Amino acid sequence: MDGIRPTVHHRPRDSAARTNSAFTELAQQIRGLGLLRRRYGYYWTKLIAAPLAVAICLIAFVRIGDTWWQLFTAAVLAIVFTQIAFLGHDAAHRQIFVSGRWNDWVSIVLGDLLVGMSYGWWQHKHTRHHANPNKLGSDPDIELPVIAVTAETAARHHSPPVAWLRAHQGLLFFPILLFEGLSLHASSVRRVVTRGRLERRWAEIAFLSIRMIGYLVLVFIVLSPGIAFVFLAVQLGLFGFYMGIAFAPNHKGMPVVPRDMTLDFLRRQVLMSRNIRGSRVLDVAMGGLNYQVEHHLFPSMPRPHLRKAAPVVAAYCNEHDVLYTQVGLFASYAIVVRYINRVGLGERDVFTCPLIEQRSFSGISGG
Repeated sequence: MDGIRPTVHHRPRDSAARTNSAFTELAQQIRGLGLLRRRYGYYWTKLIAAPLAVAICLIAFVRIGDTWWQLFTAAVLAIVFTQIAFLGHDAAHRQIFVSGRWNDWVSIVLGDLLVGMSYGWWQHKHTRHHANPNKLGSDPDIELPVIAVTAETAARHHSPPVAWLRAHQGLLFFPILLFEGLSLHASSVRRVVTRGRLERRWAEIAFLSIRMIGYLVLVFIVLSPGIAFVFLAVQLGLFGFYMGIAFAPNHKGMPVVPRDMTLDFLRRQVLMSRNIRGSRVLDVAMGGLNYQVEHHLFPSMPRPHLRKAAPVVAAYCNEHDVLYTQVGLFASYAIVVRYINRVGLGERDVFTCPLIEQRSFSGISGG
């Protein structure tokens, strides 16, 4: 835990006030550049393209028929569903419309009906993550059922199979992602059928039922059982893998915040997030998630503006001695795998190394 203390300083009250106003100053710069304005043309194009892409894939699926060539269709569907999930993520963060109601319904249609992921489940989990990224006891994204990403989780008593898996989790990280798609669908169903506050529960149940039952029926009508099971395994496996490799670099291996530590908003979001350096092709492939720092600072910023905002935020953080982490894609995966491997092996001081690694890979750093 000492790894984040050099970046977080105890300040007098007047200095703390200046620190709290730091984000306000940055927000004014971003707003002045017009980077928070809506991009209706961009998003309407995607909203029209999403159901059309699914329809084209399903028509092709039916026309191709009962053949092993359908495994290519499964791979294409995995990519299409992931891209639609990214679009649903944008809507859930109020990036598309001013109206919260419109954004909610778009998220439900995209997530529940087209992808098979509950918007209510995602919202409940993701909102807490954004409020306190990588903070023990607050961020659900660091409390994973299989992979241990904190020393606290790794130190808990587990059954022999889980203990063995944790000891080898660095090696098994990418193979485990192949099961993420199945896990996302299962978590979604569990959320809508269990007790607890959930707005539009019946709409979500209806859409998830149509998506999951209808999809399975179609697959087994068109394909023979053997090909159908392999088709589903490929589609679900690649969907989960794609989702996993898009989200994993964002925070894994970044500092973990102790339960009793309080940080101002700017540092809480920047220090725990990692950007992935790359071209516009990478922007499309990762759905804008490669600009994780900017996304956490301005969750409602439309995706097309993130690339323009990044150099502004980086320069501002550098001026204010706030570490801004940016690495290449493969470097990020290497950092994540090494980090979770150390956690799984029970190393106590796993919090200091990530910052050192970020500095060695990063082209921009502060503080």
